[in-house]
Amino acid sequence: MAKNKLRRFSEMKEMPNVFEPTLDEIKSGGVDFKGEWNSTVFKNDHPITVELGCGKGEYSVGLAKKYPNRNFIGVDIKGSRMWVGANEALELGLDNVAFLRTKVDFIDSLFASSEVDEIWLTFSDPQPNKPNKRLTSQYFVDRYRKILKRNGIIHLKTDSDLLFESTEEEIQTHEYTCHYLTWDLYNEIESLPENIRDILHIKTHYEQLFTAKGFTIKYCQFSIHK
Repeated sequence: MAKNKLRRFSEMKEMPNVFEPTLDEIKSGGVDFKGEWNSTVFKNDHPITVELGCGKGEYSVGLAKKYPNRNFIGVDIKGSRMWVGANEALELGLDNVAFLRTKVDFIDSLFASSEVDEIWLTFSDPQPNKPNKRLTSQYFVDRYRKILKRNGIIHLKTDSDLLFESTEEEIQTHEYTCHYLTWDLYNEIESLPENIRDILHIKTHYEQLFTAKGFTIKYCQFSIHK
């Protein structure tokens, strides 16, 4: 297992669709692609969607296949998992998806103001003992606000009652604009607009495990600018 991880880490350093900034580069502001994801990396002006905590990249790759006129960036600190999505994207010849290996805490140092159109949070760690580390807490939303366009959307898809309830409270407390919210996605999915139904049918590895065990999947979509 350890040898397999080392092999993947080594291969990722040569993958053209993987970016691994060092901590020194992040702290010094020396990240070349900040503000230039479209011009330098994707070489187009298509909207950018970022998936935070992308794991194996199923959602980023799935969205990239479905929407060739949008750009997607999967972000995670777990390189061995990320290798799966990055490798699949290369095998499929997808030039509209990239992967960024870093902690989500640094996200506002890796994108310019208003560079991102949408953020996806797919089955994020609910952090039961660290509410400020939940990816919908104000700690992270303050970072998202710096990089999202004014009408940018945040999507949350989760099996966690704790994370979903916490997110609902954050939306109400900070008066974010909630566009859709359901505690039972697949029982209510037909009532959602067609464009929303289409993207929600993509399932990550963890979602497949959770639904097989009978967990109810929750979903909400909200924006954070007043």
